[in-house]
Amino acid sequence: SQQPGCPFQVNGPCQDTKYRSIDGSCNNLRNPGLGSANTNYKRLIPQRYSDGIHKPPVSVTGRNLPSTRLLSIILFPDVPISDPFFTLIAMQWGQIVTHDMSMAMGTTQAKPHANHCCSPDGRLQLPSHQVPSTCFPIALPHDDPVYSKFGQMCMNFIRSTTDVDQGCAPPNKPHEQIVTVTHFMDSSLVYGSTPDVAASLREGAGGRLKVDHRHGRPWPPAVSNKSATCQNMDINEPCYLLGDVRANQNPQLTVLQIILLREHNRLANALSHINPHWDDETLFQEARRILIAEFQHINYYEFLPIFLGASNMYEQNLIYKTNSYVDDYREDIDPRTSNGHATGAFRYFHTAIQGQLQLIGEERSVYGALRLSDFLNRPGIVEEGNNLDHLTRGMTTQSQEQVDQFHTSEITDFLFRNGMPFGRDLKAIDIQRGRDHGLASYNDFREFCGLPRAGKFEEFSDYISSENIERLALLYAHPDDVDFIVGGALEAHVKDALSGPTFLCVLLDQFYRTRVGDRYFYEHGSHQGAFLPEQLNEIRKASISRLLCDNGDNIQSMQPEGFRVISQGNYLVPCHDTNSIPIIDLAYWKDPIYNNEHIYGKK
Repeated sequence: SQQPGCPFQVNGPCQDTKYRSIDGSCNNLRNPGLGSANTNYKRLIPQRYSDGIHKPPVSVTGRNLPSTRLLSIILFPDVPISDPFFTLIAMQWGQIVTHDMSMAMGTTQAKPHANHCCSPDGRLQLPSHQVPSTCFPIALPHDDPVYSKFGQMCMNFIRSTTDVDQGCAPPNKPHEQIVTVTHFMDSSLVYGSTPDVAASLREGAGGRLKVDHRHGRPWPPAVSNKSATCQNMDINEPCYLLGDVRANQNPQLTVLQIILLREHNRLANALSHINPHWDDETLFQEARRILIAEFQHINYYEFLPIFLGASNMYEQNLIYKTNSYVDDYREDIDPRTSNGHATGAFRYFHTAIQGQLQLIGEERSVYGALRLSDFLNRPGIVEEGNNLDHLTRGMTTQSQEQVDQFHTSEITDFLFRNGMPFGRDLKAIDIQRGRDHGLASYNDFREFCGLPRAGKFEEFSDYISSENIERLALLYAHPDDVDFIVGGALEAHVKDALSGPTFLCVLLDQFYRTRVGDRYFYEHGSHQGAFLPEQLNEIRKASISRLLCDNGDNIQSMQPEGFRVISQGNYLVPCHDTNSIPIIDLAYWKDPIYNNEHIYGKK
């Protein structure tokens, strides 16, 4: 008998269906559970738990590793530099991609001041026999530039749930963390990752997802228990039910979740005009199939080249120059999200977060700005006035922060502060999460990626500056102690990419497996759910700018490349200019069986 929440057994042989399952099962016909929701992260390199089982890593000297808050203060301070080339939506879309492919079980919606591991006033760590075994709090330095003002010495941190915790693996084996969403890039953040959630999101007619209409505009339905999900000041503020529980986390994330929801319904409505005989299920699945394909296309051909570099992606066979199928599906490739990707390399891009979210009008003048930490888990702001469009244009006009070692204090001092004068430190949490998950060290990942292992700190100098090497040597006792997420974030960037070689190697590995290990990937032509060649070439017209034009409240213009700043070669054009911002012609989805109404008799 199986524990609830364990990687489920798929009953009986898989059906080779035209549409992918909601939970990711039966994507791989030989290994039906592979990549499905509630299964373990993949490990690229063995864990470094100090006891080989689950205790967090320690220094090779046997002492504790440096406080992750201290690392954040010294290595990752707030030095605001705007990115000269890329807009804030590039960063924000990255959060959409990561939420689609990863959510560690046991990580809660942030309730920062619900201290479990620290005394209620945050002044001390509670003794281990008084706290849950999942506690792994962050020690704050006595002279902390922010927290010492408030007498804080301890930052709460709860460890992720593992397969062993769930009773799904023997207690003496190394623990593996669990991904509660599908590993595949399948828009699970729109549709949910379990059949129950997917059913609860559907209207049950016309293939549409549920919406509530207010002020003549469609909004996601409300969650049943607002206080569990949102930090609203007022019971009447919206708190949205979407396919991912994190969807209310920040206003721009919520905007993109709403835009994806509206795109699904736009597609369903258009398909029902073209094929009036299609029932709710057919319309839902066909709209979903197109939305997933648009999502994958934008990700691989428009978004990822910014961070990974198009030349690197072509070279590693992540993208192709073609107008036909790319049949690179391999049943023997593991499509799962790797722990080193989700808990390590991909989190690097938190550096691109802006602390002020600009509100920008149609003529692209700034109306105001939201302070990020004022609106975490408070999504109601997106419904006020014209904020949905103002935030959308803000994301495509404002630059992202430069991808470097610097982070805005809005996320290193004030994250989830919820009206308090201080919050949490996302960078410290990222590093702590890497330790919680037993991620291999920076040196281990260097070696995995083909760089030489450093025996002394100076040997990191191939990609890390001498100033940063000096800082590392002061903070860590030995080169083998350096956390992956710390060392990787200090590397000089590789040609064409916005990361150094070690992160890049882990990112390229992930997005190669995500495409090649997904039987339903949109460019694959040899399965039941494949698009016709002419449909595929319509999908290839998808872009972030078209998605925003079609689904904002009243967005009239956009630059053709929304992830890039407005410039001479990328200036604003009207949304109706379909030469500059192409549209997908859904006429190619007309059902050929239904072209003579006399076959069916008169309607």
